[in-house]
Amino acid sequence: MSFCYEPAKNLDEEPIVMPKLTHPRYSNRSGWNAMLPSRIPRPSVNSDQQVDYAIVGAGYTGLAVARRLHEIDPQARITVIEATTIGEGSSGRNSGFFSTDVLTRYGAAQSASMSAETSLAQTKLMKEAFAWLRATVVDNSIECGMQQTGAIRSAASDAGEAYVRRVKKVVEARNLPHTVLGREAIRDGTGADYYQYGLWLHNDWVIQPAMLIRGLADTLPESIVLYENSPVRNMHRDRTGWGLLTDGGLICARTVVLANNGYKLGYLKSRMTTIFTYAAITEAVSEDDIGFLGQWPTWGMVPAHRAGTTTRRITRDRLMVRSLHSLTEIPNATVERQLRERFVRRWPGLRHVSFEHVWGGAISFTNNAAPWWGQIEDGLYASTGCNGSGIIKCTMLGRRLAEIIRRIGHPDEVTSAMGVANWMVPDPFRTIGFHIISAMESRKAGLES
Repeated sequence: MSFCYEPAKNLDEEPIVMPKLTHPRYSNRSGWNAMLPSRIPRPSVNSDQQVDYAIVGAGYTGLAVARRLHEIDPQARITVIEATTIGEGSSGRNSGFFSTDVLTRYGAAQSASMSAETSLAQTKLMKEAFAWLRATVVDNSIECGMQQTGAIRSAASDAGEAYVRRVKKVVEARNLPHTVLGREAIRDGTGADYYQYGLWLHNDWVIQPAMLIRGLADTLPESIVLYENSPVRNMHRDRTGWGLLTDGGLICARTVVLANNGYKLGYLKSRMTTIFTYAAITEAVSEDDIGFLGQWPTWGMVPAHRAGTTTRRITRDRLMVRSLHSLTEIPNATVERQLRERFVRRWPGLRHVSFEHVWGGAISFTNNAAPWWGQIEDGLYASTGCNGSGIIKCTMLGRRLAEIIRRIGHPDEVTSAMGVANWMVPDPFRTIGFHIISAMESRKAGLES
């Protein structure tokens, strides 16, 4: 039975009021993607069509939804619509860290925001998702630099050290493998004589994010149709389904999944916002300078404060630096200057080394750090609110959302562990509040920034 329809005049409901911007438009390419060989994008939408499932967004969430739906129902007609090219979206712009061990927030044994019981429930979900993701990577021979290198929770100040020591107590209570590092050990391993204390958590992993998302997209089952460079311009609904209007055609589906990060096509505006964070990768350092990168061939450091600076040794001769937050994209020259200040503070002996790639990436951010996940209305589902930890969390949320769509399991299995994004004040109060809190957190971060 046909369930496609003509534009709004024949619909039972008015078109959804779309925001002016339905996907991020970045000024610079992702450095991770720029370092890879060129890739031929999949075609854009070029005709009207009918499908069973239309998924908006080809990041970790959207691709997990598509792959899991196919596993459950191999005959289903599944289409994934990506506004840009694979590797240039937010999934290809993060730091490339992930862990399946969820620790209580702020390092307390228990806190108002997350109990020990909740962190264990989240850990169970993450381990399940990671096992599925890793099997997908192995089964499809996806080369993405996936390594269990561990990650260092690093502190450059007394306040930062106090925080990391609280994390250490939680780690010990959970019996998680770890090593305590002093200043000398961190300096020898990373080349940075900047940090006074560190906690190396052995279970953490690193990947090259653009390689991973490209690999996941390019190994989708043949029956899943992926369109790139096809932003959704409008969205309609009638009694038989949904219509997604792109420049190349109208895609009609019984079920639509919004998996496009913080850009939910007019929905959930009171539950989330989008913020930008920034990163840079150095040029390849000379052989004379290799010693400044430390003795460890691969390492990653996560700051003791959320407004701090993340660093990684991503290859034998390159470092990555990630920091800064803003509501709108900061001019590139400003980003590069501020990231260089942070880089030189940690590696003054490399002040002559240039950044080869500088870029920004969008994060969907919620007020209480919980995702919004589940059914919005009949035939319409969404997952948003990665809050800066997207690889495994978004894989889990996408996979579980596909199961809920197919009536496998119960939503409470996810929402009871992850929580639900609560109400967020509207603009202009939201913007004012962001700037006030951002300034306060930046001052608190101090040397961790």
